[in-house]
Amino acid sequence: MTGPVTTRRRYFVPQPSPYPALLSFSLLLFAMGFGLRVNGILAGQWFAAAGAVPLVYVLVNWFGRVIAESEAGLHHRWEDRSFRLAMIWFIVSEVVLFATFFGVLFYERAISVPWLASFDPRFTPWPGFADGWPTAGPSGKAVVAIDPWGIPAINTVLLLSSGGTVTWAHWNLRQDRRPQLIAGLGLTVALGLVFLALQGYEFHHAYSTLGLTLGSGVYGATFFLLTGLHGFHVTLGIVILSVILARCLRGHFTPDHHFAFEAAGWYWHFVDFVWLMLFVFVYWL
Repeated sequence: MTGPVTTRRRYFVPQPSPYPALLSFSLLLFAMGFGLRVNGILAGQWFAAAGAVPLVYVLVNWFGRVIAESEAGLHHRWEDRSFRLAMIWFIVSEVVLFATFFGVLFYERAISVPWLASFDPRFTPWPGFADGWPTAGPSGKAVVAIDPWGIPAINTVLLLSSGGTVTWAHWNLRQDRRPQLIAGLGLTVALGLVFLALQGYEFHHAYSTLGLTLGSGVYGATFFLLTGLHGFHVTLGIVILSVILARCLRGHFTPDHHFAFEAAGWYWHFVDFVWLMLFVFVYWL
């Protein structure tokens, strides 16, 4: 956020807003629609669409209002502290989310699959079920693991490089070097887009060539759950960084007060760290 940092004690309180109620309602519609569609009810997609439209509207206008307040000089020391605490707790919640799914992965590999394979063949999940990773699905077809030293390794280099470019952009912002700041952010967004394109190709290859699907056993389900969830976070990070880039192009932020940029950087580094964990525990080991 921009604006001078002062020691005033009064906390800025915005005017009453309809956005929280509208956001809650749109999320309810979206979740209902998604749940109905997953269960084969076609009307669910219309519920989801009806929830997605106001969701985008709220996010654009609500964040736009906060940006306008910041540019008007209404955010100072105490608001800055609140923003930082909120972002820290948001990232903590994201860490817990991914830790849960990594815990599922470890439980499946180390406990669940060996335990089920030790049963009498009459009581295993399906005929021919055996210990090993990746596991074969109900069809009995062998499941081929994704080669970690192909696209996954390239994507690892891309994301680590993007972490370096966003750090370089932040350093240039602190030095008030606008051209380098914009170049660093632009490179970060570009690297993220290439990452998503390669991941999309990998998903298509897994489905069409390797026979790896959500229904091809626990390996396929876990693989797409973890990598797909991370891909969603990369997409969200690209949107956030693109907004920050647009604000930089408009002359927002100062060298000594720019928490919105810092928050975007924190989030992007979190995305990088999660990908390293995915590369090691999903692709490599």
